[in-house]
Amino acid sequence: MAQACCVAVSSGLMLVPGVPMRGVKLAYGGQRISLNFSGLRKGETDRFSHFAVTKRQISVCNGRANASRGVISMSVSVKEVPDGSVSVILLAGGKGKRMGANMPKQYIPLLGQPIALHSFHTFSSMAVVGEIIVVCDPSYRDIFEEEKISTPVKFALPGKERQDSVWSGLQEISVTSKLACIHDSARPLVRTSDILKVISDAWIHGAAVLGVPCKATIKEAGTNQFVKKTLDRKTLWEMQTPQVIEPELLRKGFELVERERLEVTDDVSIVEYLKHPVLITEGCYTNLKVTTPDDLLVAERILHQRSN
Repeated sequence: MAQACCVAVSSGLMLVPGVPMRGVKLAYGGQRISLNFSGLRKGETDRFSHFAVTKRQISVCNGRANASRGVISMSVSVKEVPDGSVSVILLAGGKGKRMGANMPKQYIPLLGQPIALHSFHTFSSMAVVGEIIVVCDPSYRDIFEEEKISTPVKFALPGKERQDSVWSGLQEISVTSKLACIHDSARPLVRTSDILKVISDAWIHGAAVLGVPCKATIKEAGTNQFVKKTLDRKTLWEMQTPQVIEPELLRKGFELVERERLEVTDDVSIVEYLKHPVLITEGCYTNLKVTTPDDLLVAERILHQRSN
């Protein structure tokens, strides 16, 4: 494994022997860029793509590292996800029948405020977010309108199916938007750091989704409920939101789905039909979807832990 420490130079970055390379922090253009790639032997080359997060912006670092004469040199380019370039489509139109409440689950109070407002405020505090499109029944608009935030808020009507609601929200986003960030308002615990990670990945690849590796053993069963086979858990991921996609790519996906009458299970599935690669950004298991009373209790416990 190569050993390295870092020195910033005008033409890029130079790593010289000294400390372990993995996880070293590099100062570049006022940003803190964390590199995490395998050590290089002499004569080897490695491409890398990483991002750095500050309070206000994301920087994406792309480049190539080359090992020669005991020194690892890197050429680096940094591009920022511009402030205000992301449109959030907040899905808040579901019925939530499994909760057994007298109102949709996303409006049930969670530590003093409706579940939907937790992620609403998380997004509104982020500089990269230029607008929030809330997809909800008109009778619940006042919940969002009464909140004093600086981020512009628009509204769209929910559809019969999830994909109809996403399409409705997509019609309202700004023509200058670079990314559509689709989030289920029943996930109140999403972390800002994870949102920034998935936005950064979508900025590079065009489409990215938060997910976590499956912890349970998953078996495929037949219609008679007898096991057909056990799936390889190492290849299975549980999808979450946000799911972040370039707006034009999402529109093309919708056109294909409508034309071919294809079945869609989540937002990035629409893009998958275009054969466009979708990156899974590893998120956090606490980003749970509140669908049952037990989920609500767990969410309350997690928020209490965070506040302490």
